[in-house]
Amino acid sequence: MNDTRTGQTGARRPGRAYIGSFTSAGGQGVLAADVDPDTGALAVTGSSDAVDDPSFLALDGDVLYAVSETKDGAAAAFDITGPTPRPLGPPVPVGAAGPTHLAVTGGHLLTANYTSGSVSVLPVAADGSLGPVTGQVRHEGGGPVAGRQEAPHAHQVLPDPGGRWVLAVDLGTDSVTVGALDAATGTLRTHGSTALRPGTGPRHLAFHPAGGHAYVLNELEPTVTVCRWDAAAGVLTPLGETPVVPEGAQGACYPSEVVVAPDGRFLWAAVRGADTLAVLALAEDGASARLTASVPCGGDWPRDLTLAPSGRHLYAANERSGDVTWFTVDPETGLPERVGSIPAPAASCVVFA
Repeated sequence: MNDTRTGQTGARRPGRAYIGSFTSAGGQGVLAADVDPDTGALAVTGSSDAVDDPSFLALDGDVLYAVSETKDGAAAAFDITGPTPRPLGPPVPVGAAGPTHLAVTGGHLLTANYTSGSVSVLPVAADGSLGPVTGQVRHEGGGPVAGRQEAPHAHQVLPDPGGRWVLAVDLGTDSVTVGALDAATGTLRTHGSTALRPGTGPRHLAFHPAGGHAYVLNELEPTVTVCRWDAAAGVLTPLGETPVVPEGAQGACYPSEVVVAPDGRFLWAAVRGADTLAVLALAEDGASARLTASVPCGGDWPRDLTLAPSGRHLYAANERSGDVTWFTVDPETGLPERVGSIPAPAASCVVFA
């Protein structure tokens, strides 16, 4: 009997990864790559430039979704059953400017629109293609950092682990908004909002695998805010901040992405400027974090950081050096060790099928 995970030679089949990039900066659009299951090595198999500036990607089964981070703002769907992503129709406008993040939940695609400071909702058809916007919520307010917080800037949108709530992280207003999606109408209702320390500029968050805590990575100050998450009430409560750069670090730092280990023992953060990956040890209950190490990211300006489904490899999308670098993770210490890299001009995101 053949093992479905192997070919007749006994070798394990490669996994698949997809890389987003900025076409306006020389990127090739969406790249598809094979992933060696043992070494984590990537090998690009094809690309699609059907969408301008597909800076962030999300997967749902055999469909890949991308934002088009442009002034007009759009989202697109791709069939990924072949070696190269195939567009499922033209990009669909999101009714807002500069979408930077997206997520699929409740039969809909949600986009976080940085320039407009809003979250848009688009229905997903049976074939995975997208329909026109059915709902939108615009944030209000600003923050104290001149030039960065003059208005709302929604940077990330994602469902909570239970799928009941939708959280939107806003860099411009120093807040995380909790909403409820009506799957029948495709509308988003604001449930509440959590204020974070003014001027921190929250960018992305990640949940602890147990679901009771979340970690908000701040871009304007190099810290992570540990929060308690009450899924029943839909309430996020800040508990404290932890730095993601060593004490005395020199130069401006702009953290970009946060990842939590499947076993909940470690948290990693990519830090632009310092061009490092921070390693933080999490308390057993997830209620606190401690910086334990900081290692080079393998390139320049790590815009995204992704953990492979196996939990054994980390991938940094280094935007300015134009590469994706991968690391093995020591399961006892959480320390990443650089293994290799591939060229990927203006790389901005990596996701795994």
